[in-house]
Amino acid sequence: MEHLKKTYLSWSDVDKLIDSLIPRLQNYHYEVIIVITRGGIIPGGIIAERLGIQQVLVASIDFYQDEEHDLDWPICMQFPSDSFLTGKQVLIVDDIWNSGKQAVSVIERVELAKSYPKLAVLHYKPHYSKFADKSPDFYAAETTDWIIYPWEVERTRLGIRG
Repeated sequence: MEHLKKTYLSWSDVDKLIDSLIPRLQNYHYEVIIVITRGGIIPGGIIAERLGIQQVLVASIDFYQDEEHDLDWPICMQFPSDSFLTGKQVLIVDDIWNSGKQAVSVIERVELAKSYPKLAVLHYKPHYSKFADKSPDFYAAETTDWIIYPWEVERTRLGIRG
């Protein structure tokens, strides 16, 4: 197993990453933001506030993985109904694109609702992507590191797993 360098980010680091995205995101008019849980909740909320977008929806999906399973299709635990999305410009936000499976499944589901999605992430890992023909529309930084966001450090400090 490959050993990845761990990079711990501060709240200030996250703020700088979001600051670098905002000018590019302002070139579009989004009616809705979909945050991918859990990692997209905090950056998505900050981006929604800075862009003045009031409709913030949640996509909670999982690719169940254990020693015997690695699902290709997601299990959708929560997803906005098509009626909230149809015909709208939708900004999808997550913290990181690792394999891309979560982001691509959300993008495809939004497209099926006849909407117009754009994806923004803080970090993009093209070397780990399972999609050679797809990438985020916007990303603040490219990396190969294992990124630990400040909200994850807090969770660990409190002894919360997962």
